[in-house]
Amino acid sequence: FKGGDTCEYLLSSGRFLGEKVWQPHSCMMHKYKNSEAKNCLIDKHVVFIGDSRIRQLFYSFIKLLNPQVKEEGNKVSYLQSKSAFILQDFLWYPEVNGSMRQRIKSWTEGSVAKPHIIVAGAATWSIKIHNGSNEALTQYKINITSIAPLLEKLAKSSDVYWVLQDPVYEDMLSESRKMITNEKIDAYNEAAVRILNSSSRNSKAKVKVFSVSKLIAQETIMKSADGLHLPESSRDTNAMILMNVYCNKIMKPIDGSCCQPQPPLTLIQKLAFCFFTLSIIGYLIINLIHRNNFRKNKSCTDLESGEEKKPAISTPNVSTLEMLLHSFCKLGLIMTYFYLCDRANLFMKENKFYTHSSFFIPIVYILVLGVFYTENTKETKVLNREQTDEWKGWMQLVILIYHISGASTFLPVYMHIRVLVAAYLFQTGYGHFSYFWIKGDFGVYRVCQVLFRLNFLVVVLCIVMDRPYQFYYFVPLVTVWFMIIYATLAIWPQIVQKKANGNCLWHFGLLLKLICLLTCIYFLSYSQGAFEKIFSFWPLSKCFELNGNVYEWWFRWKLDRYVVFHGMLFAFIYLALQKRQMISEGKGDPLFSNRVSNGLLFISIVSFLTYSIWASSCKNKTECNELHPSVSVMQILAFILIRNIPGYVRSVYSSFFAWFGKISLELFICQYHIWLAADTKGILVLIPGYPMFNVLVSTFIFVCVAHEISQITNDLAQIVVPKDNSTLLKRLLCIAGFFSGLLLFSAMQDQSRH
Repeated sequence: FKGGDTCEYLLSSGRFLGEKVWQPHSCMMHKYKNSEAKNCLIDKHVVFIGDSRIRQLFYSFIKLLNPQVKEEGNKVSYLQSKSAFILQDFLWYPEVNGSMRQRIKSWTEGSVAKPHIIVAGAATWSIKIHNGSNEALTQYKINITSIAPLLEKLAKSSDVYWVLQDPVYEDMLSESRKMITNEKIDAYNEAAVRILNSSSRNSKAKVKVFSVSKLIAQETIMKSADGLHLPESSRDTNAMILMNVYCNKIMKPIDGSCCQPQPPLTLIQKLAFCFFTLSIIGYLIINLIHRNNFRKNKSCTDLESGEEKKPAISTPNVSTLEMLLHSFCKLGLIMTYFYLCDRANLFMKENKFYTHSSFFIPIVYILVLGVFYTENTKETKVLNREQTDEWKGWMQLVILIYHISGASTFLPVYMHIRVLVAAYLFQTGYGHFSYFWIKGDFGVYRVCQVLFRLNFLVVVLCIVMDRPYQFYYFVPLVTVWFMIIYATLAIWPQIVQKKANGNCLWHFGLLLKLICLLTCIYFLSYSQGAFEKIFSFWPLSKCFELNGNVYEWWFRWKLDRYVVFHGMLFAFIYLALQKRQMISEGKGDPLFSNRVSNGLLFISIVSFLTYSIWASSCKNKTECNELHPSVSVMQILAFILIRNIPGYVRSVYSSFFAWFGKISLELFICQYHIWLAADTKGILVLIPGYPMFNVLVSTFIFVCVAHEISQITNDLAQIVVPKDNSTLLKRLLCIAGFFSGLLLFSAMQDQSRH
């Protein structure tokens, strides 16, 4: 199913999601703000010509530019609206006759300035005045045949739309309009479509038939005040469709895929395509050579004994080069799928539409599945590996359901999802602090391994999908926080557990470091100027800018600014208690004495519910986001205590969630392009017309791809990041040179575009 000709689909087909949200077939419709509409239509002349229905469409259209406009009168022969150098006219021509033809002809002859956009349509007056006679229909066909060539001529340099007649609600029509029946309207529409299509069949310039209004009217005409004119919400939808048809190719909104041409390949994308192609060819050649050598060794026989000799090696050697090419070969095929899904206009895309059932039913379903896959943990420590994988897994699945269902529009769900994102960052602080504190390994190898595993997929997607690094905001966030944790612990004096055990004063030294970190975080969170100065220097600016500034990066960083510190502090306290044997982590044992454990459990449950009640009662997203960094840790700590204080609960985990937890980063990043669409703004449609089946198929492919990318990343990390320091430093210099050149080239491309 090809999603390429989206303009035709936008003008002719679609369906309602709920009561007011219109979903065009195969593409996404952008909701234009008045500032965007003005930018698109600046210095443009827009003309609406027709009857009272066209006049209502005219008013809905100009309200997109100026919401304060009020409708005037019922019978106005001429209306004009000027807004920011945009001229909009309505011309009253209720019948397709000689007068309308003369007006259209004046535009073709140049005696009157030619409009950039013409929206025309009429028929109901002809039915009404002539009492629905067949002679009137015959005359209508003659008249529209005479103006069709003129409209076609205008279509060579202007956008011309012929609006078909909407159905009426016959039971509500007044006595003077009873002759306007849906049967008559269908006959007039059929004549208009046949004549306009036959006129432009052999011409590149085409009059666009606006037939989608009929489908919208069929669902909403019963809400009409008089049975003839559409309710305001339906007219607004028609105006928004017109805006999308004309403006999407100019403004190129991310969430407006209708009528958008496929973006041209950049030079970097072409080079990436060549690289992956050469990798595939190289892998096939090496694999073929190895297979031929293996067959020759296998076919060697001992001529004296007549027995087959065993080759020295029973399977072909897998060289580092072959493994490298094999990984890039698979990655190239996967990236081709990414590009086809979200850049090539090959597959269809649809807008999200939130309902409570679309979010909560899948949540209940995966929770039940997770409980069925309960197993015993290998160790019973607090936040052991299986438990943290499980935690990441169920959180990631909830976040995926949140994204595909469009639940961000429901504030209580949004606030709880913010806690899940904070919990990921909490684990970042906890995990990396624990490693450095216990191992004392501050070597370059460890840093490079972590940075490679975090950033490899995102860097490849930045190149292939032509997106900035900051677009995948979560990876820059965890990368920067990892470097902050590393710098905090690695700078002099390096305080680790082994050193601190010999002298308790080192614990105070570490606490002093953490206090300094907290002070810096507090200062930067309330000093946007200082933060922006730090990240405005090249090459940091190139990495962290989005839409020409670092405000988005500052907002994302500020939203969870304290939670990594909380994770580090929790790790420090927990490891100190563990070292002094103040907690019991045996199988089936509660963490503390029964009295203390029960008290902490009660406080944790109350805290957990208190946060949920507060988040559910949020009325203003901005105000709640301001409080979130300070209070989100309350629910995170409550969950950790509830999950770990009871010995039995700490001793089991869900292998189902843990499996997803191991590929949670890949799932989060891959969803942008091969599960969702239009950079997460919509939903990818592989199988149109079957929403549930489509989600099942696209999800299966999406999860398989994420799992495969996780394996590719692990394989490449072993090759690209060697343990030998001298080799590693040489590769770091090469990689630094490569990315410096890439950033410089990208900056030059941006300047040439501007």
